Amino acid sequence: MRIILVTGAGGAGRASVAAGTALAEARSGRRVLLVAEEARGLDLGPAGPDGLLATAPGSLHLLVPDPAADFRHEFLALQARSATALDLLGAAPFEDAELTELPGSGQVALLRAIRDAAADDWDLVVVELPPVREALALLALPAQLRRYLRRLLPPERQAARALRPMLAQLAGVPLPAQWLYETTARWETELAAVQDVIDSPHTAVRLVLAPGPAAEDALRTARLGLALQGLALDTVVANQMLPADSPDPWFAGLAAEQHKHLAALRALHPALHELPHLGRAPRGAEDLVLLAAPVGEPTAPTPWTVEDRRDTDGILVWHVPLPGAVKDRLSLVRRGDELLLAVGPFRRAVPLPPVLRRCTVTGAGLVDGDLRIRFAPDPGLWPRTAP
Repeated sequence: MRIILVTGAGGAGRASVAAGTALAEARSGRRVLLVAEEARGLDLGPAGPDGLLATAPGSLHLLVPDPAADFRHEFLALQARSATALDLLGAAPFEDAELTELPGSGQVALLRAIRDAAADDWDLVVVELPPVREALALLALPAQLRRYLRRLLPPERQAARALRPMLAQLAGVPLPAQWLYETTARWETELAAVQDVIDSPHTAVRLVLAPGPAAEDALRTARLGLALQGLALDTVVANQMLPADSPDPWFAGLAAEQHKHLAALRALHPALHELPHLGRAPRGAEDLVLLAAPVGEPTAPTPWTVEDRRDTDGILVWHVPLPGAVKDRLSLVRRGDELLLAVGPFRRAVPLPPVLRRCTVTGAGLVDGDLRIRFAPDPGLWPRTAP
């Protein structure tokens, strides 16, 4: 199974490119699922049972997540599992009809849709993500939430559940109920499944841009944000390209300006695919197929490697690829077994590789997008060799 996550700058046509790619692959004989933010405007034709669209010889299914229904279902399920504790507190339970989804419900519903899609037997799943900044925050969300859960309710504390009544008496305060640990464990399992899909070598992130003044900034943002998460940017799609051979001077000037920005984009990311401007909004499936980008092998992310230089310099160097990072907008702090990295607008708490947990940070440098963090072995923790 291949999964393509499509994001892009606002107004660049990411929804049309995602739909066109899914439709073209279905027509080539593959079984495809398109996960879209909304169905309107796509004009893929009438949908049959289970969102099936007529695209022989393959099949295309359309899934539009319903954040409101997803929120109500999850909230009522949590309320049911917590009924005993809520009754003790005298809480009045909510009913389905009075629930309104909270901000962020859309992101959670989309992540759950991605997880469920990966569990099926599709040949290809194409997912329309929000614009670049929101998409990067969405892809980082599972790891962030898992970290919060582990810190607030450590899984190893569940081992003491048999001693919980006695510990509560000794401490003089009630300890968390078992239902809370069970709920946390369920959330951890669900988030881990989403994280596995995002990190899979079969998942690719595709960026859709309309070459112009804002496109280069969007590309730099995407490269840096994905690199910080250890993900690779696959194909960059230059959409809405104007013909370069127009006899009209005004039109030719616009095309020349667009191609200047295109050259700058290609210098940043050579894997670039051009799609034409249709001269109008896409009308139906035949127009959308013209906006299909090819599906090749996904790009592997640049690995974060540890260089052993103990024999020469007495240190180990952790290489963290951060393309486009700027020194004065970069900070790092060691806290326990984690490194807190801040790069431009992005932050991430990165677990240290086991070999570096027995070391102390001695310095760092940024060279051509490669953050090199130097570690010295801690004599008190590093295993001693026999004389």
